[in-house]
Amino acid sequence: MKDGERDLETSCYSIGELMQLMATRIKGIAVDLERKETSCFLDEMLAAKRIYVTGAGRSGLVSRAFAMRLMHIGFESYVVGETITPALSPGDTLVAFSGSGETNSIVDICETARDVGARICLITGAEDSRIMRIADCAVVLSGTLAYTVEAPAGYEVRQITGQYRSTSASFAPLGTLYEASALIFSDAIITAMMEARHCSIDEVKGRLSNVQ
Repeated sequence: MKDGERDLETSCYSIGELMQLMATRIKGIAVDLERKETSCFLDEMLAAKRIYVTGAGRSGLVSRAFAMRLMHIGFESYVVGETITPALSPGDTLVAFSGSGETNSIVDICETARDVGARICLITGAEDSRIMRIADCAVVLSGTLAYTVEAPAGYEVRQITGQYRSTSASFAPLGTLYEASALIFSDAIITAMMEARHCSIDEVKGRLSNVQ
């Protein structure tokens, strides 16, 4: 190490310790989940004719991972906005990933889903929001987000101005705890769906892409 350089692994939390801190926080979020909410969400997934997913930014990446796993276990799933995504119709279910429940583009998508008669399921970090008020089912990942009092509603504006923050300015910033928790929650739902449908690993392997 050159003179004047800091050894980040010894001068602050090590990377391993930061991972343990995050895992501890996510474990607490899992413990606080409302069983009624999670049971409702699982029932909605199992009853859906087709499942559409949506989210903005990193939440959108989590939604895509969920859609991929849904396909792997034999469900018809689509990502809103893709060129091959068919029209939403009654009997379909939209799953929205939105930490705030207020992201304008996702609110618009959910309102459209409501207007066509689709079911709306929300995975969020907020106890109350515009999407929450129209959702048929919502799972709150409590304690994953904290916003400044006057944070603007636009997702992009919050990101650019730094007004979209986790509960600590330096630990798991910019909604990281919500996104990580949402990913783990959605994977847990996939496991529960596999058990409910008696889906085997061999069936999943048979649906993995072979044209990459």
